[in-house]
Amino acid sequence: MEPVVRTPSALSAPLVRRLFRVPPRPPKCPDLIAAIATWRGPDAPADPDEVHRTAAEFIQLAAETHSTPTRELPEVADVLTRTLLAIGELDLTDADAVRLGPQDYARRLRGAVQGADRRLSPGAAWFHDELLVAVCLHVLHHLVRRSPYIQRHLAERASRIRQLVDLSDAEAAAAVRRPEPSREDADFETAYAQEVVRQHGWLTIVGVDFANAPDRWPLEDTYLSLQAEENTGGPPVTGGHQRTVLLADRALEGHERVLLRGVAGSGKTTLVQWLAVAAAREGARVPFVLPVRRFAREGFPAPDDFLRAVRHPLAGQAPEGWVVRTLLAGRALLLVDGIDEAPEETRGALRDQLRRLLRIFSGTACLVTSRPSAVEDGWLSQERLAEEGFTELSLAPMSRDQVTRFIRDWHTAAMGDDQYGEQPDREDLKEYEQRLLNSVRIYRELRQLATNPLMCGLICALNRDRSGSLPKGRKELYDAALEMLLQRRDPERDVLYADDVRLQQGARELLLRKLAHAMLAEGLSELPRRRVVEVLDGALPAIPSARAAGDGEKIFRHLLHRTGLLREQAGVSVDFIHRTFQDYLAAKEIVARGHLHTLVDHAHQPEWEEVIRMAAAHARPDECAGFLERLLAAAPGLRRPHVNHRRLMAAACLEHVSELDPAMQELVHRRTKNLLRPTTEQGARSLGWVGPIVLEQLPDPEQVPGDQQALLLAITATRVQDDAAIDYLARLRTRSSLAIRTELARPWRHFDTDRYAHEIIAHLGPEGLYFPVSDAAELAALRGLGGRPRIQVAGIMRTDELLAGLVPDRLTHLWVNAELPDPDMAWLARFPHLRVLRVNPRLPRVRNVPEGVTITA
Repeated sequence: MEPVVRTPSALSAPLVRRLFRVPPRPPKCPDLIAAIATWRGPDAPADPDEVHRTAAEFIQLAAETHSTPTRELPEVADVLTRTLLAIGELDLTDADAVRLGPQDYARRLRGAVQGADRRLSPGAAWFHDELLVAVCLHVLHHLVRRSPYIQRHLAERASRIRQLVDLSDAEAAAAVRRPEPSREDADFETAYAQEVVRQHGWLTIVGVDFANAPDRWPLEDTYLSLQAEENTGGPPVTGGHQRTVLLADRALEGHERVLLRGVAGSGKTTLVQWLAVAAAREGARVPFVLPVRRFAREGFPAPDDFLRAVRHPLAGQAPEGWVVRTLLAGRALLLVDGIDEAPEETRGALRDQLRRLLRIFSGTACLVTSRPSAVEDGWLSQERLAEEGFTELSLAPMSRDQVTRFIRDWHTAAMGDDQYGEQPDREDLKEYEQRLLNSVRIYRELRQLATNPLMCGLICALNRDRSGSLPKGRKELYDAALEMLLQRRDPERDVLYADDVRLQQGARELLLRKLAHAMLAEGLSELPRRRVVEVLDGALPAIPSARAAGDGEKIFRHLLHRTGLLREQAGVSVDFIHRTFQDYLAAKEIVARGHLHTLVDHAHQPEWEEVIRMAAAHARPDECAGFLERLLAAAPGLRRPHVNHRRLMAAACLEHVSELDPAMQELVHRRTKNLLRPTTEQGARSLGWVGPIVLEQLPDPEQVPGDQQALLLAITATRVQDDAAIDYLARLRTRSSLAIRTELARPWRHFDTDRYAHEIIAHLGPEGLYFPVSDAAELAALRGLGGRPRIQVAGIMRTDELLAGLVPDRLTHLWVNAELPDPDMAWLARFPHLRVLRVNPRLPRVRNVPEGVTITA
């Protein structure tokens, strides 16, 4: 009997071939099927994961032409995988299987995994069983074609299988249908696109909250196009990695699936908003914004539950099956925001659920965002990224030019527009803008903090609030920001009687700390609204001024509307406007409760790093000393890498403490001394996050004899990204090794441009070295040094900036390693000695390259 569910042989045959080894010669006798399965044996070329991928693609083929159990497709894929794996367990030869035929062979496979489909609904189980028959037909067809023995001794059976395949192909061709969306689907999609633009088409710039100015602006007017870096293999001589620089908002134009890493406040969520709005307006893809915190506990939602899981306003109006039809058509864009906001113990399950979904709906574009360290341990390893078709990108810090533009845009927005009337302090704001631009250029602390969009917004707001007098350091910055938002926000907006709750900064901060601590303790980035009220009700008895103002419900509404730090989603859940505020307030509450020691158990977990550093900054000297001592102590049962991570956290905390016993400082140095001697490039790179304290522990580079050890020291020091590193790196600048010179030139953008140019760049021998330039300031500095023959364009720059900065008589080799706004290279004709143009193959193709210039990859 021919199968009811059909998949065309032209598409099924390549999938079946993945399941079986290619014989060195055609078999002349029956073969044991288990022996030729690709996932069996010590030299197996595949694994069960590959079988799952194949099962998912079979489901995709069938789903295109058959009514499918949309909610259960991932579960069907799991069951089909287990059933196909039974091919390698049955004691059957290929001839035995052909004699059985597709129906009976399918029954034998199902019997080998009895009960695997019990958790499927009747409809999903039927779909699985019928699809299995179709797959078995193609498996038998493959066995017939590979075996002269079967073709000769089972000619009638072989002929029948070929007839069934031909009939199945004819039926499948007749069933193929790609209808236009129904009127109901089209109308809903139009309404959905409008809602996406309404929800995500606005941007709030931190701290701009003045009486006559709007509190939000159209995203298209204020969005800053950030840069993303893709790590690629560098020249063999460096042994390291080169970074290809792309426009982040165009990442999905060249890559179907992207894992985007970025530190807190780097602009990940804003990029998600931009991509969603752009897709909704263009109409080619349908965006689904899926903040992980909405479903972190329940698991990744099934397609039909996408809108409900994120509490979308139109969730109850979507036509049944609309999301699945969109996925099947290859028109969906999944924007999975904040995988790091899921509890660590659930990330593996979320990963597997997302992977199954993307395998089944193989044409789906996807962007996943995360903090950098939260997906290191198994969420999407480098190998898994490649397997699933993901490209890994990292949001780059804002360049100097971008910081300048952000500051100017912030102050322009703060001035409001004509519909809000004349601003009384317009001239003052222009003065503050210029004063801040000068300060960011001069002061290292501000320059480093301002490369993060969130922190840059806070700096702008505080600069205005304090008339140009700015705090320094991260802790001081957040202290000042909380004072501004919790104490001065309403008076500046002339909002004095919005409700009858009168709370000062201290009480407001205490209550917010309780909420932040509850989120941290429960492993969540948001809490159900009822839980928030419960937390506040529990805190009120200990805070007299708040207790007198009302109950938890009333206090919650006050904090929501009057502090600017909380937001409510669809009346169901509550979170902080940014995770960094939650971490900072939770750390302060832990210290206030005297529970600093409890953080030791989490010190090896990357997602707790910010909480731990800020807790150390808030702790009293004796408390901090005890905490650091616990971090340094051996921990029974803890793996060695985790012990080392704890100790490195102790070293990292030293950068943030304001007072500490010198004996404890010395103990930290002693206990971490051996950890700060890198032996591999990966280890050397990982030490940079410890901070400037690492420089005190590294050996004198002038006393290190070999170039390999000196290179590891350079890799560590360049990643400290503190001006103190320049003094250390200057002692390596006379080394002749190209790998060391390349490493010293690489981090220019992280330091003061002119100082690094004169103390490092000017001393590097130019032989074979491509000098990287990330912006116009570096180009100008390099031109001031007389230019160099080999230049690497490592930042996104316009043609006119390159023409102004490159020295025509010096340039012989140009390496374009960043996306250029204009791929027309005719302007290179102005450089008479240019011989080689090296273009990263991952970038858009260039055109009009002058004759005589050789193009290489």
